[in-house]
Formats: sequence, structure tokens, C-alpha cells
Amino acid sequence: MLHTLKNYFLLFLVFFGSVTISSEENPYIFIDNNAQQMALVLTAESHLFESNRKEYEKKIKDIFEPMIDFKRVAASVMGKKYYLLATKEQRAEFVEIFKDSLLDTYAETLAQWGDSTISTQFPKDKNSLNNFDTNIEIKQILDTGSSKYPISYKLKKDENSWKIVNIIINGVNLGLTFRNQFKALAVSHNDDIESTILNWVSDAGDAGIS
Repeated sequence: MLHTLKNYFLLFLVFFGSVTISSEENPYIFIDNNAQQMALVLTAESHLFESNRKEYEKKIKDIFEPMIDFKRVAASVMGKKYYLLATKEQRAEFVEIFKDSLLDTYAETLAQWGDSTISTQFPKDKNSLNNFDTNIEIKQILDTGSSKYPISYKLKKDENSWKIVNIIINGVNLGLTFRNQFKALAVSHNDDIESTILNWVSDAGDAGIS
């Protein structure tokens, strides 16, 4: 069972597929290439989870970190009100805290989903594989063996690089959920931005699906 956003986010990186187009230009291949790398870690390197946890987590983080536009996502999580209230230094501070918390959460919980598979919905029109806007949505199906869950990735192209900016799993919008978490945390700290940032944890509680 998938119980919390901690579990949702570990699904963020497991992808499959194969097309001979540059991954830098094609978002589907960007997703697929990283899927293959992650699949290799989950299978060939799974022994490291018990014998060398730090090395295992590093292998996951090396794949995970470059895929996400953490600066854009962190700003969205803060929301317009708190982003504007925060200083430049506090914004940068939250990017790092947000990134580290997500990377740690992902690495700590990934192993349990090693047997899951994901199928990517490629465009049926081959011309669609060569023509993209700067924003795109890629859909997949996660198969855990006992259940199947729809996943939707929001990607944005910045210059020549595709980055993930949000994900929706089985109807759960992670970006919106984390934003609501930040707002609630800020309110509980009387809109003290520094205290809110320092108390951030990347888990919005039990929003699970079975």
C-alpha cells in the first residue's frame, strides 16, 4: 500500500521506454533514460541498501537530482505570498532544504518498490515525438503487481534542458499538497519565514491510496 507523500515521491523517478532521439530534446526519452538508470540501481545495486546505505542513496540521488527544477518547484511550494515575504537568502536556503529533504525521503523509501514496473504512454503520432512546446505532460501507469496507479508528470524546457516541475499520482497533486503544507506550517509559525523553512519536512501526512 502507498500511504504517504513519502511513498508517492519515490515513484517520481522510476521510468521505462526506448526511442532513438536525443534525450536533451525529447522529454519522453529524458524520462526513459533515467528510468533505465534507476532500474539498474533497483536490481543490480539493491544489495547496497543494507551493506552500504550511503552509497546506495548516492546512486539514487545522482539520478534524481538533475531531473528536478528544484528552484522552480521550491518557489511554487512557498507560494506567491511567502516567496515575496522571503529574502533572497531565505529563498535560496529553502531550495537547498527542500531539495535535501526530498532526496533523503526518496532514497530512504525506494527499495520497497524495486519490483514495480511503469509503462509510459508514448504519442501515437510519430510527428509528436519531434515537436514539443516548452511545457509538456507525460503520463504513465505504475503497476505494483497488486494495483495500478496513473501518474502524470509536468515538464518544462529551459533552454536545452527538460526538467520535472510537478507530478500527480492517482489524482494527488504533489506540488499543490506541498504548497498547502508550507502554508499551514507558516501560519503555525506566525508567518515567520525563517522558522517555517527550518521546520520544513517533505511529507504532507497521510494522503494515501491503497
